[in-house]
Amino acid sequence: MSVTDSVSVFAEGTFEEQVQELVNYLVRNQPDEERAASIRPFQEALSTVEGQKPLSEDEERRRKIFVKILSAIKGLGHGQEREIEGFFNLIYAHLFSLFAPSTPEAKEHTDVLLKVISSAPTEQTAIKYRILSNLFNALPRNSSLRLSVYNTILQIAVADDSINALRLSRSDVEKWLDEWDISPEDRSAFLKSIVDAYARLNQLIKSYDYSLLYVRSLSPTSETAKDASVQVIVSALRIPSIFDFDALFKLDAIVANKDHPLFSLLQIFLNDGLSEFKTWELSHAGALEKHDLDRTQLERKIRLLTLASLGFKNIGKNLPYVKIAEAIQVDVSEVEKWVIDVIRVGLLSGKLSQNTQTLHVIRSTTRSFEREQWQALEQRLVAWKSGLSSVLEVVANAKRQGGHVAQTVGA
Repeated sequence: MSVTDSVSVFAEGTFEEQVQELVNYLVRNQPDEERAASIRPFQEALSTVEGQKPLSEDEERRRKIFVKILSAIKGLGHGQEREIEGFFNLIYAHLFSLFAPSTPEAKEHTDVLLKVISSAPTEQTAIKYRILSNLFNALPRNSSLRLSVYNTILQIAVADDSINALRLSRSDVEKWLDEWDISPEDRSAFLKSIVDAYARLNQLIKSYDYSLLYVRSLSPTSETAKDASVQVIVSALRIPSIFDFDALFKLDAIVANKDHPLFSLLQIFLNDGLSEFKTWELSHAGALEKHDLDRTQLERKIRLLTLASLGFKNIGKNLPYVKIAEAIQVDVSEVEKWVIDVIRVGLLSGKLSQNTQTLHVIRSTTRSFEREQWQALEQRLVAWKSGLSSVLEVVANAKRQGGHVAQTVGA
């Protein structure tokens, strides 16, 4: 049995009665004469002539009647939201009882419904979301039709500038892609649609976050992957709040594109400083302009990353302003401004001392975590262990001395 995320709708009455209910909803706002003419073909289709199988035993006839109802749906109808929701829930119940979700017919009829629902007026957006969510949840979790439904939801959200109302999470998307029975190409296309949706609404951080999933979903050596890897590097460099470049080197498509000039620039942001950046720029004239990268913004980023790396090597120590100024190539008088900036973006925490002209580093982020960083961490753990041993020894001595004093007083 296929697993869904909703409870099945069990409407009261026979198939004939439920069809009559659906038809009555469709024609409720028509004039009397027109309404009677609209109802008549359904009444005739529901009637069973002599020698014909009862409708309850004739699935093919029930399917034809249902398709006739589908063709009559031109919008969400006229009614309260609960009536609209009830109408479409009953439609879904019949659709997936008459046509298995995995069949081409189910896809065809679902696509018809999606087109009708998505084309409804903007003022009905709230109920559109609800009935589409019901459709999504009525489908088996592994159904490829869930992709079509959610793509429609996404299109509505972008058009209505209400994508935040979806509360879309990366964990949900990854779970769905694991569940849905869709091709790798469809997976990539779905992720790209999310990337584009957030980018169109200028939510660049979320767009970038999904672009990592998108690039990972592509065949690393494909032309699409090459283009996408360049774009994700550009986004990482361009967005002011992104400082984690190590994650990009875990993407096969980016590593496969190592001959691109931006790959070498990315390596500088992972490992090097301002001098290397300026050298790269001289040897790649026009590259920044070609990819619409701002030099001033990039220099700020690499200074902050260099300062964070320097801080990581000096956790628990006092860093002289002079040493900081030398590392990030600024005047000593500007050091405090840069330290405040690096603390503000969350790369480092510490305390400035104007009297001693030093920064006491409490915590700092490393650009990558390789052998060198593990060794530094090991050294600090050994030092802490030694310090704790000394403290325990002092406490033990104090206890012994306290016991000796108590014995003396008792004597």
